[in-house]
Amino acid sequence: MREIILEKLTQIEQDKQVKILYACESGSRAWGFASPDSDFDVRFIYIHQPDYYLSIDNGSDVIELPVNEVLDISGWDIRKALKLFRKSNPPLMEWLQSPIIYQKNDAFFDEIKTLTPDYYIPRNGFNHYLNMTQNTFEGSLQTDMVKLKKYFYALRPILACKWTVDKGELPPMEFDKLRSIITDSLVQQAFDDLLAQKIKADEKQTISPIKTLQDFIANTILYCVEREKETVYKNNNTEPLNTLFRKHLNESW
Repeated sequence: MREIILEKLTQIEQDKQVKILYACESGSRAWGFASPDSDFDVRFIYIHQPDYYLSIDNGSDVIELPVNEVLDISGWDIRKALKLFRKSNPPLMEWLQSPIIYQKNDAFFDEIKTLTPDYYIPRNGFNHYLNMTQNTFEGSLQTDMVKLKKYFYALRPILACKWTVDKGELPPMEFDKLRSIITDSLVQQAFDDLLAQKIKADEKQTISPIKTLQDFIANTILYCVEREKETVYKNNNTEPLNTLFRKHLNESW
């Protein structure tokens, strides 16, 4: 599948007349809990030729291929990406930590990766991950039977939220790294059991609610809410991102 993805990225560069600076896996395969039938969620950052940015009209800043059951491929123009990076956009921050990288410009990646810890805004990450957890927990995990995968869509963000609260820093992307902050052996065993089921189950698999995890999610939500005021908000500096943009605009073509 990697070869197919690389072919798709090359075709995008040719068809759209862009250079892809970075492309990675962004979904469950990168998070560490893919099912056998999980699709591939490919995200990328690209740059146009310099003249594209000199028009009086703004062009499209997104490239999306038609989604099918196997592939979901889309990307952001570098200006869009850097504006969102300045705001500490959590999905983008995750892309830059992905353990599965399909393509990268080494200079661009090294420079933006170096900036990432300092540009993380804990309050923004906190709000994003808490909202994700609450929406999934309240909307998908309160019935007699629940989708197995929905547990991970609540657990990963609440662990990232707790990481942000406890450490005040950018949380890792992978579930295995996030779970390292939990010391409760019963919760860890529940994680292990759920992972063992997930790697064998399809995306539609349903199970009975697991009390240990229900309690853990509910209690951790309360814990994070109580400590929200401890998270930091800040305005990030634009100039380093302008410098990065101009450099790669000049060097990419």
